[in-house]
Amino acid sequence: MKHLSLFLLLFCLSTTACMAQQSAADQPATSADIERYYDAMHIRDLMKSMMDTMSKQMRQMMHDQLQKTPNLPPNAEEQMNARMDKILQDFPMEDMLQAMKPVYERHFSKGEIDSLIAFYSSPTGQKILLEMPAITGEAMQASMSVVRKFTDNTMKQVQDQLAELQKSGAADPSKKTQTN
Repeated sequence: MKHLSLFLLLFCLSTTACMAQQSAADQPATSADIERYYDAMHIRDLMKSMMDTMSKQMRQMMHDQLQKTPNLPPNAEEQMNARMDKILQDFPMEDMLQAMKPVYERHFSKGEIDSLIAFYSSPTGQKILLEMPAITGEAMQASMSVVRKFTDNTMKQVQDQLAELQKSGAADPSKKTQTN
């Protein structure tokens, strides 16, 4: 009987320990878990690198636009670049990361965050993190002509639509104002 009682006690303790381990992984991720995930992904460095890449692309787009804009002072591009630098410098990255934590906490369990951390700590995960800024920059560069073409086409459509609206407004005598 003592053996049976001891066996049941050990069985209950081991079952409880297993259930506790399983339920811990199923628990919602905490703010500290998300911070560990951010660290494993080097999220701050990644975001800074992506912002640098975006800045270069934005500078190129601004340069192109300034070339098409008449009557600007000679140092217009320099002034615009300085303003852009200030905007990017003041970007509230830490505030944004803190605001995103509850979203991750709602969508991932502690076990899932632990798995993501394990992946991003692996050689493949590290390669993704290392290559992501270059991939993002190259992808942005490759898609820039598509975006420009789409934007130009959209602007032309808007201008054509406005011209049609102006014509129909001018042809409608009720739209004309009386000057007496």
